[in-house]
Amino acid sequence: MNETVSHYRVLEKLGGGGMGVVYKAEDLRLGRHVALKFLPEDLAADRQALERFQREARAASALNHPNICTIYDVDEHEGKPFIAMELLEGQTLKHRIAQGPIDLDEILTLAIQVADALDAAHAKRIVHRDIKPANLFLTRRGGRGQAKILDFGLAKLGGKRQGAGEATAGRTMSASEENLTSPGSALGTVAYMSPEQARGAEVDYQSDVFSFGAVLYEMSTLRPAFSGSTTAVIFDAILNRAPAAPSRLAPKMPAEFDRIVLKALEKSPASRYRSAAELRGDLEALKRQLDSGRTAPAAETRESPARSVAVLYFENLAASKEDEYFRDGITEDVITELAKIKTLQVFPRAAVYAYRDKQVTGPQVGQELGAANVLAGSIRRAGNRLRITVQLVETRSGHSVWAERYDRQLEDVFEIQDEIAQSIARALQVVLTEEEKQAIKKAPTADVQAYDYYLRGRQFLNQLRGKTLEYARQMFARATVIDPNYARAYAGVADCCSFLYQLYEATEANLKEAEAASRKALELDPDLAEAHASRGMIYAMRKQFDEAKQEFETAIRLDPKLYDAYYFYGRALLAEGKIEEAARLLEQASRVNPDDYNAPNLCAMCYSELGRPTEADRMRRRALWVAEHYLELHPDDARALYLGSNAFARLGERERALDWGGRALEMDSSDPAILYNVACSNALLGESDRALDLLEKAVDGGFGFKAWIEHDADLNSLRESPRFQNLLARL
Repeated sequence: MNETVSHYRVLEKLGGGGMGVVYKAEDLRLGRHVALKFLPEDLAADRQALERFQREARAASALNHPNICTIYDVDEHEGKPFIAMELLEGQTLKHRIAQGPIDLDEILTLAIQVADALDAAHAKRIVHRDIKPANLFLTRRGGRGQAKILDFGLAKLGGKRQGAGEATAGRTMSASEENLTSPGSALGTVAYMSPEQARGAEVDYQSDVFSFGAVLYEMSTLRPAFSGSTTAVIFDAILNRAPAAPSRLAPKMPAEFDRIVLKALEKSPASRYRSAAELRGDLEALKRQLDSGRTAPAAETRESPARSVAVLYFENLAASKEDEYFRDGITEDVITELAKIKTLQVFPRAAVYAYRDKQVTGPQVGQELGAANVLAGSIRRAGNRLRITVQLVETRSGHSVWAERYDRQLEDVFEIQDEIAQSIARALQVVLTEEEKQAIKKAPTADVQAYDYYLRGRQFLNQLRGKTLEYARQMFARATVIDPNYARAYAGVADCCSFLYQLYEATEANLKEAEAASRKALELDPDLAEAHASRGMIYAMRKQFDEAKQEFETAIRLDPKLYDAYYFYGRALLAEGKIEEAARLLEQASRVNPDDYNAPNLCAMCYSELGRPTEADRMRRRALWVAEHYLELHPDDARALYLGSNAFARLGERERALDWGGRALEMDSSDPAILYNVACSNALLGESDRALDLLEKAVDGGFGFKAWIEHDADLNSLRESPRFQNLLARL
């Protein structure tokens, strides 16, 4: 066959399907081999088929990514439209799966590539809508396949923007495209459809994430995630049935891989990965663990599955939503009490926070997290009366292992926590040591009113706003007045004063109060990890970095799951100029608490300074995803906005950076922390005069952490300015 089509000489037919016939051809102008794709003759007059064909060309030609098949040209020959595209040599993932097992390293390598390509498509507001093994091509390159996404014929163009790090560029769908993608028509391949796609509802980027989750499932198990003898049966499975964890069918798969795949396959988009970038980040983290030899297969990580417990946030049955701080505090303290039992695997707060106030069952959560047992319950506080109902459910069978209802006085709350922990231990046949019994029985305070004030303070501390920090300090201080022996409350006072010193009022009074409170906390409880972390932050502010290091490492030794220890330690190392070490600690902080946007933002800054832009952008996208999700629940959180503004600036999204920074300033244009951080964003965007104006206002308002300003890479563009030099001289 030597027919010439435009400036292409057709050499041979490569294959064909329902929506296209593909030929190998030579580009006579550029002297390269290409693939030519034509519509089948019987569909040439079909308006929808033609529109789909043209849409594939438009969508793919808008993308330039190494893991997306490149479109070179769109033309027609004798009235027949065709697409000239990159000629690929290899096989589809569908054929590769049919050949047998794929090792985990190859799965992760290919999966990261596909996730990155999806993120690039979504950034251009393109939703693929037909991700499946047949549309993923593996090229032959260096003995290891490289993945390429094919066939954008069902792509939705101009999709609703959602997720972190996505560009705002894109176009509005034409009327003809809208007709082709209207709600009510389920487009795609049945076994890989998302629930919303199966219902014929409007779909967005998370639909591609679900479909890709189904592909990951099949890559690891060689079986479809959803199967059945008829389309109706498959639809029912997609809508109503959760697949077994991949490690059930492929025991060598790690527990973390189970978590990633099952999260991608969440029925509800709210519980699913919100972006391909976030999914890619978890895949990359798992691959790093695998490469370093730290990840054991699932069968090995679950040596005693009967002794693992996830504690769901109790349902708040109180009439007032204001009691949620109390509900959250009780739940988190039950997790803390259970974590004192060494032979019990207890999932940390960060692992269960995503299920807070969600309509989920214990077995569902247990399966997703890999927990053999799940504790769920409810709490109601009325006056001085407290009712707590709890039930421990076995994930595998769904049967209740233990249940109890406590109708007590409010002052019995610590006794209830103790009884819950000991009852769970008995139900799971765990024998407590005398040391563990004493640790569980040890009440944090002798007074329930002090405990109530402490929980109120803890709720406001993490917002890191001037007003909320001051309010939190007052709550912690009231707790210490009621109970002068309350070590945790003193540590809370120390943290509030430290942040007020760093962000708002760099006064000796704040620093001295922080020192006194942290010293008192350690006197009362030398084994309190939070107190050592607080003390470490104070030493860092005094530039006593050796002493700070000792305190932080003590805190981590006492409580390896304490987020504050890693985060404060990372901040201290950053202020000291030890960027590589700071990045390591901040990465760990992000793993300990995946729902936090502070640590990944700082970690991204570290990676930028270290010349590692890919890792920096990954952490920024992660931070943005968390921040956007957090802002849906807390739209008045200025910190999420100004840190998000910084991330957008670093990612080159100027308009979004300015928008988020402006929104933060609208909330409080006199807040030194807001002024400082928006100044950083403006400096990154090249708005030097605006940045210096804001920075001067921040310092005038009390921002005075000189060591931080001296090492903050966001301000590098300002350092030669006389105004900046004068500013430093004032501190």
